[in-house]
Amino acid sequence: MDIDARGPRFGAAVTTVVLAVVLVTGSAWLLAWQTLAFLLGAAGGVTRSPYGLLFARAVRPRLGPPTAFEAPEPPRFAQAVGLVFAGLGLVGYTLGPGWLGLAATGAALAAAFLNAVFGYCLGCEMYLLMRRVTVRAE
Repeated sequence: MDIDARGPRFGAAVTTVVLAVVLVTGSAWLLAWQTLAFLLGAAGGVTRSPYGLLFARAVRPRLGPPTAFEAPEPPRFAQAVGLVFAGLGLVGYTLGPGWLGLAATGAALAAAFLNAVFGYCLGCEMYLLMRRVTVRAE
């Protein structure tokens, strides 16, 4: 079943803010929260992530009906990619080296920002590219 395309973009906007605060403060605890949010989004889909639930309960009822829908698999894959980068960032912030925390968190922030501001989901595009490559290989 397709999902409201505004939900993942809302989640990306919240993620952008969270990751920006992590970079400014160096808070490993806040990055741990974001890592958990990515984990839940990757495991259960973006509609079951904390930001997806917030969108469904607090934001979507205040908006008009959705006009654009998307398949849930690409955003779910994007959450898994975010999980990898946030996990690497968390390792860097807690165990070192510090540059790993900054670089991995910065990369995740850049991807979230692109989705939030421009509607361009890097993880989703990776998913679609992988699908095209694997379908041709079969």
